[in-house]
Amino acid sequence: MKKRVALIGGYHKARSLAGSLIKQGYLVTAINDNRAHCESLAEINRLSVFNGDGTKPYILEDASIYGFDIAIALTGRDDDNLVICELCKKKFNVTKTVAIIGDPSKTEFFYRMGIDSVVCEITSVTSIIEQQAFLDEIATLVPIGDGRIKISQVPIPDGAPADGMRVMDIALPKNALIGCIMRGDTGMIPRGGSVICAGDVLLLICSDEHETPAVRALVGR
Repeated sequence: MKKRVALIGGYHKARSLAGSLIKQGYLVTAINDNRAHCESLAEINRLSVFNGDGTKPYILEDASIYGFDIAIALTGRDDDNLVICELCKKKFNVTKTVAIIGDPSKTEFFYRMGIDSVVCEITSVTSIIEQQAFLDEIATLVPIGDGRIKISQVPIPDGAPADGMRVMDIALPKNALIGCIMRGDTGMIPRGGSVICAGDVLLLICSDEHETPAVRALVGR
């Protein structure tokens, strides 16, 4: 049986996650209190969408999330995300709850309250910055032909040429490759069949002279 995932709140994050999860075979339901956002989300093939406030039990009940495998709280308010996860876990028997938080000092408290996984956006960004600084240091030491390896972060926006494409199908220059796909809080080493999704951040490794055409192939500018 396919696993069922609820994405609650957070339009841009929900849109990116929904596309990725659906492609991986999950059954995904999005709950959002903004009608316009719901109409946009409803354009995603095979995504079930409900309009309402995910902190309200009757909305979660209308969305039929009882017994779901995963619920991910994505709103911009830490307190709302805690309430959502508590309801999903205790009232609707969701197996695993995930909360996105903006304040890293709340991480331990969320875990004490029984949230299964807590993702702090600030901590994630800091980790990426530290990783990039490390990679930049390496890049200055590794020559490639007459130039040097360039390692860049390339965010993939909605509608980019690479959005929805397999790595093997992207027309990258010969001396360019995608070294890592960062999706949310997860880093993945890509294979030829790996699909790029809007919201991903790619680590692009290439020679200086091929950086511009490689970025153009990925994002279109």
